[in-house]
Amino acid sequence: MKILYAIQGTGNGHLSRAMDIVPLLQQKGEVDLLVSGIQGDLTLPFPVKYKFHGMGFVFGKKGGVDLWKSFYKSDLRKFLKEVKQLPVEEYDLVISDFEPVSSWACNSKNKPCIGLSHQAAVLAEQVPKPDSSDIIGKLILKQYAPVTAQYGFHFKAFNANTFTPVIRKQVRDQQVINKGHYTVYLPAFDDDRLIKKLSKYKNVQWDVFSKHNKKVIVQKNISIHPINNEAFIKSMAESEGVLCGAGFETPAEALFLKKKLLVIPMKNQYEQHLNAAALKDMGVPVIKSLKAKHEETIKNWINEGKVISVNYPDKTKEIIDLIFKKHAPKPTGDR
Repeated sequence: MKILYAIQGTGNGHLSRAMDIVPLLQQKGEVDLLVSGIQGDLTLPFPVKYKFHGMGFVFGKKGGVDLWKSFYKSDLRKFLKEVKQLPVEEYDLVISDFEPVSSWACNSKNKPCIGLSHQAAVLAEQVPKPDSSDIIGKLILKQYAPVTAQYGFHFKAFNANTFTPVIRKQVRDQQVINKGHYTVYLPAFDDDRLIKKLSKYKNVQWDVFSKHNKKVIVQKNISIHPINNEAFIKSMAESEGVLCGAGFETPAEALFLKKKLLVIPMKNQYEQHLNAAALKDMGVPVIKSLKAKHEETIKNWINEGKVISVNYPDKTKEIIDLIFKKHAPKPTGDR
């Protein structure tokens, strides 16, 4: 069987999930990988057949997605060319983790495309919603990577086609201890802003992982590290708590590691506001920014924050088996 697994490469969550999903797909047949996007930091330990520009988002430096830069760096002509060139008809099964080139290529050629992503779950009726809606954000989530069937991951299994997070083996195998520091991953804030804001909490050691720096910098009570997958996971596993955006994989991994968690959803990123609403419903504190008015919440979290209990069993193989049972073409003799 020929399988195309297409991964959204903006951010690191989709890529990290792929590390556990790809080996399971390889047990089912011959797998080709497609990665599109321009802001991922992780390198997959598998050959990638198709590397596309796609339609990614660019992180800003003040706490949100830079919409203007995202628009400027998008290239609709290139995207349509990639869609046209991708030979999805050569595959028996196409699985997309919120990846638009594969989804639209299947859509244009009337070929089934199976969505396997966090985004497949966030708009479900049962999922908590933020106080304010975002019509454009909702439209992007619905139309960015259209699929014919979808299976989603979320912080809770809200319905029959939603599953608890894929916690990669690398995280599951970590020795969890508490060395007292706090791990920070806020890629939409620049380093100067983080140093200025976090240095106010003088009795706290902050371990910051930055998209904006290529070397280690130590300033006051803050260490700035370039993105490194192994170092980041180890830092989380040995931390007192994790301060991060309201993405999906990092908060899920922090909860799995039994670390107290505080999230700041990115501006102009409706998916993160949906995630923040779900986390808030579970008891995780959420703040909108690092502005002075939120300092009391951060202090309370440092001094009195609680670990939120979750149960995230390893069901990844079960999910892949379900998809193949429902959607993989049957051998000719079985028809």
